Amino acid sequence: MPRLLLAALALLLVLPASAQDWPEADPADVESIDAILTSVYHVISGPADEPRDWDRFLSMMHPEARLMPTGTRPDGTTFVRVMTARGYAEAAGPIFRDTPMFQGKGFYEVESARRVERYGTIAHVWSTYESRLDPDEAPFARGINSFQLLWDGTRWHVMSIFWHQETEDTPIPAPYLPED
Repeated sequence: MPRLLLAALALLLVLPASAQDWPEADPADVESIDAILTSVYHVISGPADEPRDWDRFLSMMHPEARLMPTGTRPDGTTFVRVMTARGYAEAAGPIFRDTPMFQGKGFYEVESARRVERYGTIAHVWSTYESRLDPDEAPFARGINSFQLLWDGTRWHVMSIFWHQETEDTPIPAPYLPED
């Protein structure tokens, strides 16, 4: 029993240290729901030769945040990949660098529609997106990002981003499309 108690105490001492190593956010990036969503899209977008500012990305995330792409495989089964914010940042660079579709091209994800539901300290945002290789080209993909946000009394934190890319079998429903 004493060993278990010591292990639990050691874990409690280590956990706060990980939050202390987290990048500090620019207050303008996290002051409102609009600011944090706009900033997230800005960080992941840009030309091929422009490195992303992953510290800025992480600063908008809660240290325990999760990013989860989901979809349907060709055999009809559902997949989900659960990543920490740091894990996503570490994986995204090589994807943009090594995937033939992106080589020598940019990646631009822009929000085309938004629905916000807020209660107390939490907010849920349905954010319809369009992905482009060049900001002036037609989108090569669309989908919906489901953002879970936390207001801690001084700033917003992204707690999770759960997304699904549109397919022929899963078109974006009309309420989530831009209003004409």
